[in-house]
Amino acid sequence: MWFESTRYPDPAIVVHDPSFEKYRIVLAGVERLATGFRWTEGPVWFGDGRYLLFSDLPNNRIMKWDETTGETSEFRRPSDFTNGNTRDRQGRLVSCEHGTRRVTRTEYDGTITVLADSYDGKPLNSPNDVVVKSDGSIWFTDPAFGLLSDYEGYRAEPELPTNIYRISPEGELTVASSEVRSPNGLAFSPDESRLYVVQSRAIPRRNIVAFDIAADGQTLDGPRVLIDAGDGVPDGFRCDEDGNLWCGWGMGTDELDGVRIFNPDGQLIGQIVLPERCANLTFGGPRKNRLFMAASRSLYSLYVNTRGAI
Repeated sequence: MWFESTRYPDPAIVVHDPSFEKYRIVLAGVERLATGFRWTEGPVWFGDGRYLLFSDLPNNRIMKWDETTGETSEFRRPSDFTNGNTRDRQGRLVSCEHGTRRVTRTEYDGTITVLADSYDGKPLNSPNDVVVKSDGSIWFTDPAFGLLSDYEGYRAEPELPTNIYRISPEGELTVASSEVRSPNGLAFSPDESRLYVVQSRAIPRRNIVAFDIAADGQTLDGPRVLIDAGDGVPDGFRCDEDGNLWCGWGMGTDELDGVRIFNPDGQLIGQIVLPERCANLTFGGPRKNRLFMAASRSLYSLYVNTRGAI
């Protein structure tokens, strides 16, 4: 059960290393903005409209939270079981759809453009999470999670490896890496010299790996394990302006559910404790200093003393 803290500093914000103190605002606490969903994912901030979009995946819809009114409404239904979302360099919505096994772009007039739905003549698995590089290229992960049941997509047999893909600014789809077992969340470092990816089927345990971006800017060198998740389950994450990784985390216990923050060397420096597993998150608000957390059945936020990386 959720009880918003009436004390400052909020005990839900845990400092694991003194370096995290600078990112905590003592007079800011965790807020629950909305609840009653089945499994939230893919939050993306639209500053020009002052609203947040996020997926309610099993309910096959995208939701909209309005900053000006605090109200939540449906943005799109059906959403073709959309999971991850982001914006391209022109501000358009880019989405990963489990149901159609494709990556799409929503144009300014609301029409849908398919960016990728197959590779080498075979359908993609279930595109999961997506980021856009400053050169306009789109990078996404393609595990088989949406094919495992009819709850988050449609049950089917995968026909391709679980690759990481890149869509060039010209629209060409290539494999950036096939070295990650069931890649999930992904994010670039602020200078785009690294790509971080969650490896959901790592042996013996889940982890977050780091790739170096090759000199051509199109391929990946690595990977190397940056963070061993231990008993936890990392999912979606984003970097702040200092290169720290703010990671959705959980496994159904008070100690693990919420957000964990790691410095660029992979050291745990802070934690946000939530009553639910956090699947994904993003930075938003007018100054990009408000962390929005899509956590199982609810949407939470917290003001922090840093900004999301561009």
